[in-house]
Amino acid sequence: MMYESKTILVIEDDTDTRNLFLDVLEGQGFYTISAENGLAGIQQAQKYVPDLVICDILMPDMDGYNVLTTLRQDPVTAIIPFIFLTGSNTQAAVRKGMELGADDYLTKPSTIEDLLRAIAVRLEKQALLRYYYATNSYPASELVPVSIGSEPIFPLVPQLQAVFDFIEANYRQGITLSDVAKAVGYSSAYLTNRVKELTGEPVNVWIIKRRIAAARPLLQDTNQTIEQIATTLGYQNACHFSRQFRQYNNGQSPKLWRKQHQLLQTSTNAKLQLIKSHGKIRSFVPLSCSSKVNY
Repeated sequence: MMYESKTILVIEDDTDTRNLFLDVLEGQGFYTISAENGLAGIQQAQKYVPDLVICDILMPDMDGYNVLTTLRQDPVTAIIPFIFLTGSNTQAAVRKGMELGADDYLTKPSTIEDLLRAIAVRLEKQALLRYYYATNSYPASELVPVSIGSEPIFPLVPQLQAVFDFIEANYRQGITLSDVAKAVGYSSAYLTNRVKELTGEPVNVWIIKRRIAAARPLLQDTNQTIEQIATTLGYQNACHFSRQFRQYNNGQSPKLWRKQHQLLQTSTNAKLQLIKSHGKIRSFVPLSCSSKVNY
């Protein structure tokens, strides 16, 4: 399969390995860029913004972990697919790379077929992500925060619009951080850090807040049981729902919150009805009746 318009950056300190990768990739139709150490790799990535990065982990001066961390912190390079290449296949090493936001992890020696397959998967995923942003993003002036009544649910952060769109469309389905990360094409660890950096709260909190916001009108305006509301909002059981509801409602249980707000609503409705009735009575009283009558 040929990739005539795609550019791949290879960051590898071993000359023979680096040249082998460059020859193979160019033979497949890729444009290639190379760097012999981590610092040079970061500079190349920021200058050319490649479609994918292949990076060794153990390198002098700056290792692959620091390269990845630096690229993920730069908005220009943050979403470039990143594949680690290393001689270590320990679970701890793999987990560390994934937590930093790596997209894949190949161990040496890997076959050319393994490498090309990993590249194809990541580029396809990146293409789908870009298509999603192209068809579901809006100018900042058109972005409207989701709200219930006058209460906004999500902050107006254009960079996270796809994240909040997915939560809004799926919060009733019992989604998790992993589901959101997969939908927008990031690792769970990177997405957590990114969302918390921009909003002050991690992804899981925004999922919970959206569910709790949806729970309030169901408690106040319907006769659904607590169990039914919990199921409607994607909770596995009412206990979990009640625990999270108390957390975001000053310790009040759903049952107590419902009782107080339905009572408040009843009282408010009664006052409005009284005002309306009083207005109707006054409209039928002759003006002369309001004057004092002397006998």
